[in-house]
Amino acid sequence: MTQNSTGTATKDLRGRYDVVVVGGGAAGLSAALVLGRSRLRTLVVDAGEPRNAPSNHMQGYLTRDGMSPAEFLALGRKEIARYGVELVRDRAVDVSRAEDFTVELAGGGTVHARRLIVTTGLGDELPAVAGIAERFGRDVLHCPFCHGWEVRDERFGVLATSPLAVHQALMVSGWSDDVTLFLHTVAEHELSDDDLRRLAAAGVKVVPGEVAGLRIEDDALTGVRLADGTVHDRTVLFVAPKAVPRTGLMERLGAELQDTPFGAYPVVDPTGRTTVPGVWTAGNAMGFAEQVIHAASGGYRAATAVVGDLIMSDLDAAVAP
Repeated sequence: MTQNSTGTATKDLRGRYDVVVVGGGAAGLSAALVLGRSRLRTLVVDAGEPRNAPSNHMQGYLTRDGMSPAEFLALGRKEIARYGVELVRDRAVDVSRAEDFTVELAGGGTVHARRLIVTTGLGDELPAVAGIAERFGRDVLHCPFCHGWEVRDERFGVLATSPLAVHQALMVSGWSDDVTLFLHTVAEHELSDDDLRRLAAAGVKVVPGEVAGLRIEDDALTGVRLADGTVHDRTVLFVAPKAVPRTGLMERLGAELQDTPFGAYPVVDPTGRTTVPGVWTAGNAMGFAEQVIHAASGGYRAATAVVGDLIMSDLDAAVAP
């Protein structure tokens, strides 16, 4: 027996798997479901850090609209277990490749795999304003498609940490006619004439000055407080977290990354195949904007590509001179 990173005893995982899936969110579990049904020996390594953990519900996923992220993942784990897929609560801390991939776990275990699917997602680095981290996922939000319906017609604020916040303010105006853009760390001259015209057309009020904190009453957001002491009544605040892609394993394997306005992500083909032979990725590990439904779809797509790759590889080896 070994100890994983959560301190829970697990069985010895020193065997050889067809596929190791690193990451047990929607992308990883979806991939594992396909792999298990394809009769491949599969292991999911799950560090237990889903990006949507702060949210009480997820939206826009057909037949799962409103389900809590925790319930969604619990059901996924039950489904993959039906097909013999193993899951360990641990963190992959290193990976290397000789004939097979070798994955080292924080709990001390080492596993080997013919193929890897990396679905480690990303982290959200929130603006350093008092109260935002505590309210994130409740009345401090980032995605109108995820939460807009639930807060429709409330008094919205948008916190600007870059000129890109103009786009966010314009987008959320589709869910409320009362939107205020707090420029915070953005100077007024950084807004273009087109920005100002569009904001005016959308009825978005622009407020200069740094935001110092939030006003909370009865465990609810009621206002945004500026550094000069002024408080603006708001019941919802949209922010744009800085994306922190979890690309450590990819970098160790030498995967090619491409820079985007939201961080560097692996270069992939339409199936999620990276530039490292035998390695695929899906979900937020390959891009900032992947929602749960996209992640599940990407995991499915990557898994089917891996299944085909293994079948053809074995057939080629069988007929080789």
